[in-house]
Amino acid sequence: MSDLAKTFAKAKLNSLPPEPPLYEEPEHEDDSSSASSMSSTGTVIPTSSQRPAPSVRWSDYFAQEFYLEQKSSSGGHAKFHVYLTPPSSPKAPLLVLHHGAGSSALSFALFAKEVQKQLPDAGVLAVEARDHGSVVWGPEGHVNNDLSINVLSQDMVDMMYLTQAKMGWTELPTVVLIGHSLGGAVVTNAASKGLLGNKVLGYVVLDVVEGSAMEALKHMQTYLASRPSTFPSLDAAIEWHIRSRTLRNPQSARASVPSLLLQTPDGRWVWRTDLSTTEGYWENWFSGMSSKFLGAKGAKLLLLAGTDRLDKELMIGQMQGKFQLQVFPAAGHFLQEDQPEKTADVVVEFVKRNDHSTLVLPPKVSDLLAQGKKV
Repeated sequence: MSDLAKTFAKAKLNSLPPEPPLYEEPEHEDDSSSASSMSSTGTVIPTSSQRPAPSVRWSDYFAQEFYLEQKSSSGGHAKFHVYLTPPSSPKAPLLVLHHGAGSSALSFALFAKEVQKQLPDAGVLAVEARDHGSVVWGPEGHVNNDLSINVLSQDMVDMMYLTQAKMGWTELPTVVLIGHSLGGAVVTNAASKGLLGNKVLGYVVLDVVEGSAMEALKHMQTYLASRPSTFPSLDAAIEWHIRSRTLRNPQSARASVPSLLLQTPDGRWVWRTDLSTTEGYWENWFSGMSSKFLGAKGAKLLLLAGTDRLDKELMIGQMQGKFQLQVFPAAGHFLQEDQPEKTADVVVEFVKRNDHSTLVLPPKVSDLLAQGKKV
């Protein structure tokens, strides 16, 4: 989100490459369709005239895929969509990944695989928000797409405990919350509200801060309108993401872009969600995020694509040593997709530094004396 202000201009210039593009704009654009999207996209529930894009090989990146059912006391119910690679032991941490607005869990595909290489004992749980792969229905059977920050935070926590029940874990592992863009606001809010008690080892926010996010929102509708509304093929959609510099890693684009689209009866591909309809939630997502980030319990890591994204409150907090800051100037907004190895390097080092579950303390002097040993 925080990189969008610069992305707006780039996307508009690059969306018309010198040679004829594979995508094309329709003669009459329908603003009411699920055509538009943010730098990260969302989910319209497929109807009989829409079917999901063919699934990518999620199994190359995660061990399991679950649709977790939950019923509420009010009569509603939910079907949450998650990907999981479980931790190897009860003491190993679980990294919980939350995508950005309009994106999907597969935006973390390459990052998750790299984390598993470097930290094989840790688990990885990538969740999808309602209207982004998960579906929540109200008591009357209508889809409930309430995307307010408190609701999204509770959904994430519910998915974690449903995963625990599905796996038969006696308790939830210690968790590291990691969120990109909107996901960063979600994990920050969850940590700030203490929704997971003492289970949070720390939290990581990828390329979003309150100040620049709120500024970018002023231009969001213009940005959404500048994107192609349909694509003739998945290859064309992937190509557009690369040409527009929305994504800078072709391998990650191939893994994540298909999950952002739906195919229409005429064979074209449209965005899963019309993010322009979520405008009423935009300020709710990011307002007060800096103070929440600095005030919540747990180790804190902020990864940015440029230091210009730090607002005043975070600059002061950073100078006071309240959080770790890492900048990837060569990456775009989607840090975890553009540079999955470097992102994983920093996150794994952060986890290792703050995870004391395997710390072996030296024996107490009294114990040594009791064993007849000299000290």
